[in-house]
Amino acid sequence: MAVHPANDTIAAIATAPGAGGIGIVRISGPDALPLLRKLFVPVKPRAQFVSHKLYYGAVVNRDGQALDEILAVHMRAPHTYTREDVVELHCHGSFLVLQEILRTVCELGARPAANGEFTKRAFLAGRIDLTRAEAVVDLLQAQTEKGARLAVNQLRGELAAVCEQIRGELVAILALLEVAIDFPDDDVEIFNAAQVGLQLQAAVLDPLARLIATAEQGKIVREGVSVVIAGQPNVGKSSLLNALLQEERALVTPVPGTTRDTIEERIAVRGIPLHLVDTAGIRTHQDPVEALGIERARQKLAEADLVLFLVDAAAGLGEADRELYRTVADKQHVVVLNKRDLATPAQLAALSGQFAGQRVALVSAQMQEGLDALQDAIYQAIVGDGEELCEQMTCAPNTRHRSILHKTLTACRNFEQAMRAGAPVDLLAVEVQAALDYLGDITGLTTPDDVLDAVFSRFCIGK
Repeated sequence: MAVHPANDTIAAIATAPGAGGIGIVRISGPDALPLLRKLFVPVKPRAQFVSHKLYYGAVVNRDGQALDEILAVHMRAPHTYTREDVVELHCHGSFLVLQEILRTVCELGARPAANGEFTKRAFLAGRIDLTRAEAVVDLLQAQTEKGARLAVNQLRGELAAVCEQIRGELVAILALLEVAIDFPDDDVEIFNAAQVGLQLQAAVLDPLARLIATAEQGKIVREGVSVVIAGQPNVGKSSLLNALLQEERALVTPVPGTTRDTIEERIAVRGIPLHLVDTAGIRTHQDPVEALGIERARQKLAEADLVLFLVDAAAGLGEADRELYRTVADKQHVVVLNKRDLATPAQLAALSGQFAGQRVALVSAQMQEGLDALQDAIYQAIVGDGEELCEQMTCAPNTRHRSILHKTLTACRNFEQAMRAGAPVDLLAVEVQAALDYLGDITGLTTPDDVLDAVFSRFCIGK
């Protein structure tokens, strides 16, 4: 993110691109109110704008030409998102009109905002910590109810609260060490290693371990899982995609090799976002176009988190099926025996027996039978047999947090080992300070500027 003066005024379109009922242009900075006075003509002229009150009127360009009828609001600092003066122009949702209004605002002295700059200003002003700032983009990008709930919990500061509690315990330990360093010859025992060890385990190591343990589930809920549907031509891959999506997304014909390229869609299964990929049937052939599709299918298989391996239950398991299965057997997978309505019970039992010990789902994609059982198998393949996504998962760290928490945990364990070995208190203090520095990176207390730029670059411009 480019470096800009901290006291300039920024502006951006704060609503999503495209036509809509309402579009908002947001302005933040010391010149927000003067800009409003220059470009807004209220129906009832007023000497001043009352903070947080909507006014009806017209927005005009530098020549006085009306651009739109709008509702305008001035929000006085510090009671705003950025803790700066903020103006919002609530316009009709024409992208062309919004662009023209934004251009006028910038001509009058504002600067176009960078990605996430409004939220970055809120962070720099101390209104939110870095975990809450990251929760904003997580909420905007949430794909399921679970993901949105997790983001809201983090936005409310639950992860920051846990980190602050751990930090408080480390600060208390460091304070004891500092006193012991300052008064080495004092007759009173200042630093009791056994007592500190118990405190460290209960109030620092155990909470850190619990946070790290929830990180993988948090990643699943936030980012989802890549699921590839693989199998021989004409086993029903596209029919299964359509059945899971509950819409006719992929073309289905009796002709083998209909799918020549990957078809990718997103769905949610039991609260988990799935990036679902339908692939070309993998077989030996002469068609160069189909060959490209098959090569892409193999690439998607290599990248997949989970594979749905489809077999035609009525036709049985051929050598080509066995060969393809050998390429996916080492990956997380679910065996899907499709067209169960066309197979006999004996055929289904015999075919299931060939995949003993594996997750097997019997479905009829065309008749939409067995889909609930398949979704259960997909869910268990992702979270583990008998496991559940924690409904009380309130503060699961993201990938950045997880890396920092591991470093914090390592520093704390180094401190614990050094303490047991009877290391001098000044060396112990170095390990505790290292843990505090790492932990500060999560909430933004000690986060380098390049990391901040990377975090806020994930945001859309208007946020």
